[in-house]
This record gives sequence, structure tokens and C-alpha cells, in this order.
Amino acid sequence: MKRRAAIPILCLVLGAAPLLAQTQPPPAPAPAAVPGSVELDHVVAIVGANVILESDVALESRFSVLEPLQVLPGQNTPAAALRRLIDRTLILQQMEEQRQPIDSRPAEVKKAVAQLRREIPACRQYDCETDEGWEGFLRASDLTEQMVEQRWSQRMAILRFIDLRFRSGIRIAPDQISAYYQKTLVPALEKNHETAPALSDVSGRIQEILLEQQVSGLFQDWLSSLRDQGNIRIVDEAYSVDLKLPGASGQGDQSQ
Repeated sequence: MKRRAAIPILCLVLGAAPLLAQTQPPPAPAPAAVPGSVELDHVVAIVGANVILESDVALESRFSVLEPLQVLPGQNTPAAALRRLIDRTLILQQMEEQRQPIDSRPAEVKKAVAQLRREIPACRQYDCETDEGWEGFLRASDLTEQMVEQRWSQRMAILRFIDLRFRSGIRIAPDQISAYYQKTLVPALEKNHETAPALSDVSGRIQEILLEQQVSGLFQDWLSSLRDQGNIRIVDEAYSVDLKLPGASGQGDQSQ
């Protein structure tokens, strides 16, 4: 979830479970459409007992504004957003099976969100360090403060889970952080006509991204095995064209 620009769960990495996947039995066949009616939402994928709706994919795409250092310009396609949702759902299932917390302490979340408000490049025009500016940025992004805090709470819990499982002993050198900033982040933002933040302001987030890349081999092997075992079904064929997942079946394949 071509080399992927860091472990996709952080592009969540990025929301609380109700915002991501709604747990319920597989849906019954939809009734015939009423002439003149408009379909507002529908199921696009099923992961085990978790249903992912088109509205979940749209919300995941909007959340990418919180991760501009990781979801780079041009990468936030609907298929990429759905892949992030599928991977996150699989990881949350594992966390719940292992009785790991899927949320973080409110005080820790508040502190992390305060840091986030200083790091998002697009926040400069809104002055997000003020409450009024932050509210304006969220309105423009069609998000709410509650959504962001819920998202970051879960994101931090997932990071702790990955730390325990994969990151032991990995160290990132300062020159690696500088190289990523100069060769990856700055060119990507300039191509999108955005000004890159100072290296000192984003070095911590870049270190996090590089840590993800260092463990990506182990993580991707583990995540691939979860996909194989996860009973993934892509219901909407519009997504299955671009979304290639091992162990996933299309709408016409009813094998479970």
C-alpha cells in the first residue's frame, strides 16, 4: 500500500474505527434503484466483517491534508486512499485480537495535534497556531477538530504497536534526514507550487517517515500475510481495476 513512499498506515495513519470501517455483516443485495433517485453512498470493499463505504474513502482522501510530508502531490488517488483504509483495518483487527489499545491518552493527542498545526505547510496562510486559523483550515478541508483528534489518537496507537513489533534497534542519521528533505520533500512541494517548511520544523516527521521505510520490508511481508488471510473483497469494480491486492476478490468472485 512501484515503491510506496512509507508505510501507508501513517497516511491515516493515518481516525477512529467508525470513521474508517463500519463493522457489520456483509450487505444484502441492494434493491433496484428507483427512477430519478440519486445514490449517496455505497460499499466499495469488505475486509473480514468490516465494511468500507465510498464516503470512508472520500474522508480518507480529505485526511491527506494532515500528511503532506507523506501523501505527496499526485499520490492521493481514490485507489490509494482505499488501500490505506484496507491496510489500517487489517492492522486494527490485529491490535484488537492482541488486546492492544487502539486509542491514545487525550493529553498526548492534544500535544501531538498542537505540533501538527505548526508543521502543515498549507497552515501558513491560515495561521493555524491560532484557534481561529486552525478552525478556518479545517473548514476549508471539510474536517472538524473532533475528526482530527480521533484520527491522531488512533494513528499514535498504531505507531506504538509498530514500534513494539518492528523498529527495535533502528537508528536514523541526521544526514539521512537532510537528504530526504532536499531530494524528496522540497522538489515535491515546489512542483506543487508550495513552499517547504524549514528542515528544523519537520525533521522529526521526516525521521518518522524514514523509520517506516527502514522497516518496510518486514512490515510489508507481515501486511501481505494479513491481506492473504484477511478475506478482502473489492465490491466496487471501479476500484478493483487499479487496486491489486493479494488475497482480494472482485465482485464477481464469491469465494470467501
